[in-house]
Amino acid sequence: MRFARQSLFVKGCFAFIAAILLAGCSDSSQEEALVLHIAHVNDTHSAFDPVFTYFEAPIEGQTQSVFTDFGGHPRLLSKLEAIRAELASEQANMLFLHGGDAWQGSAYFLLNEGRMNADILSRFGLDAMALGNHEFDLDNAKLNAFIDAVNFPLLAANLDASQDPDLNTQSNLLPYVVYGFKEGSKQRVQLGEALHNFDHTVAVFGLVLEDMPNISPETGELIFHPMIETAQKTVNELEAQGIDHIVALTHIGHLEDMRIAESVNGIDVIVGGHSHTLLGDMSHIGWGDDGIYAEPVTNPNGVTQTCVVQAGQYAQAIGLVRIEFTATGKIQRCEGENTLLVADQFYDAGVKSEEAKFETNLNAELQHFIDAQRGIERVREQSELRTLIDTRYKPKLDEAYGDIIGFVPADIPHVRRPGDNNSGVHGSALAPLVAYAHYHYFMQPSVIEQTGQRPDFGLVGAGGIRRSIQQGELREGHVALEVLPFGSHLALVELSGAEVKDLLTEVITATLPEGAHAGKFPYGGNLRYGFKEMEAGVAGELYFVEVNRGSLYEPQWEPIEDSTTYSVAMNSYSASGNDGWEVVFEAQRASQRRIDVVEVNGNPQAFPVTRMVRDEQGGLRAIFEHSAPNCDAEEVNCALDAASVINFFKTEGAARLAIPYPVVTLERLPQ
Repeated sequence: MRFARQSLFVKGCFAFIAAILLAGCSDSSQEEALVLHIAHVNDTHSAFDPVFTYFEAPIEGQTQSVFTDFGGHPRLLSKLEAIRAELASEQANMLFLHGGDAWQGSAYFLLNEGRMNADILSRFGLDAMALGNHEFDLDNAKLNAFIDAVNFPLLAANLDASQDPDLNTQSNLLPYVVYGFKEGSKQRVQLGEALHNFDHTVAVFGLVLEDMPNISPETGELIFHPMIETAQKTVNELEAQGIDHIVALTHIGHLEDMRIAESVNGIDVIVGGHSHTLLGDMSHIGWGDDGIYAEPVTNPNGVTQTCVVQAGQYAQAIGLVRIEFTATGKIQRCEGENTLLVADQFYDAGVKSEEAKFETNLNAELQHFIDAQRGIERVREQSELRTLIDTRYKPKLDEAYGDIIGFVPADIPHVRRPGDNNSGVHGSALAPLVAYAHYHYFMQPSVIEQTGQRPDFGLVGAGGIRRSIQQGELREGHVALEVLPFGSHLALVELSGAEVKDLLTEVITATLPEGAHAGKFPYGGNLRYGFKEMEAGVAGELYFVEVNRGSLYEPQWEPIEDSTTYSVAMNSYSASGNDGWEVVFEAQRASQRRIDVVEVNGNPQAFPVTRMVRDEQGGLRAIFEHSAPNCDAEEVNCALDAASVINFFKTEGAARLAIPYPVVTLERLPQ
């Protein structure tokens, strides 16, 4: 954001007398102000196939849940092509940006380790993508291969890769990229080139989480710098080089995007990711209201503004923002919306079957309903991309799903934070099942023999669960490849009752603000608690925390006592204190309070942890008593987060596919 360049010219003035000279010469002329369109997605998480979920619509006088396919990359590409065609016909200026976290999320990623992501995304004509935290889930060598393979730049201005052996020579990992626009055409340019040849220049710079080692342990020798300081420094550098307009492409979460906008001068637009925030009021279709799309935020100078956008998750929606600038380079108008992309066949239940299809006349009425709504649109899949996925990648996927566990009689939905997507005060139905399955795993005699402990309850962070479980046939791969794809081993951590309460309070409080990253939100298994918000979006308090001393279906509740020590089952990621579970890390800094478990040749084996340490970059690391589990060994199964759930479903049967009591009660104030 800076004063626009002015091109001065003098019309030919041939004077015979002074009066004619004064009358015949024109004044300075200024370039036409920029109007920029940005299409954007984020947190697509390998959702190459559509997500089968619901919206709400009036049917025969009553509001009902209607199920259909949402998004998927072929549908996303189809909509993007339509946007491009329309804007091209108007010679409009356009960028297409990705806010990071293309990796993880589905079995496609686990089977292809980023290669499929590179193949598919390179067909979209992206102008840039931010590095998300899940792009670090494998190792930097595989990330380097992904960056090599794509035909668009990866951006992270606050990332220093100079000391990392895998990424230090990567020429496609950049702090920023610059585009020049002239008469509807776009060209990537380098600083120092003849920028005056373009009507307008737009720089896009990337921001990643400054505490990335706390969230993604596999960051190698990378150094992450403070976000606000780097953002202002980058803006100053770009403005000094004569750049007209500046976009920040971030993967730090909507709350942090707002903080950047309030703290940094000179950013015109922030295109975000990480918090999976679908900005815009979608309450008319039962999807709630996560905040204003394209909200203008005043910068610290009190004069300029930054426009902030984000587009949800799982390739279900695409955002399109139109920014109109004044002749001096300030934002005059910033407007647009997210659009959910849906199919045109609708179902009255959460399973695709002929019996669940709406009759032709009702299906047509629902199509008309969708066509009349803002923020949602019927879009056909792009046929070439659909065929490519189905022929090149899907056969291997289908083969990998494995044995049938059983039949799920009703959907088991998952949301990160209670209240999201109209989920009510109790939130996810699946997360408590996962937490209970982890607890149940440690109750097996063969595991107790290894650990020497009986667990009291389990805890799980909502972000580790990537999909709901749908009604119908359930295979092992649905759990291991979709629901819990991270392959974490399990751990028992000893925490006092006071530490348990501190953990719950700190983590829940961090998720209260609008736009906050809610992946850290805690759910219990064999534990229940209630939390009441006291100041909207800021603070609240626990009003009960209880552990079950009975059975699943005959519970006997007992209050958690501050001075009592409890053995808590959780995955190894949470057991190290990652993603804001700082209390768990602090509990292990000085004493041995944790035992990790993996399976070797099908048998549980314990790996005691001596203590936790924090490295120079802020990464959290477990120091094992002897050696760490070798998860790469063929005989070692570290993916016990998924295996415990599969085992629970197998041994307990369909009757145990729901926890019979509320685990979480989150009482929110009106926002």
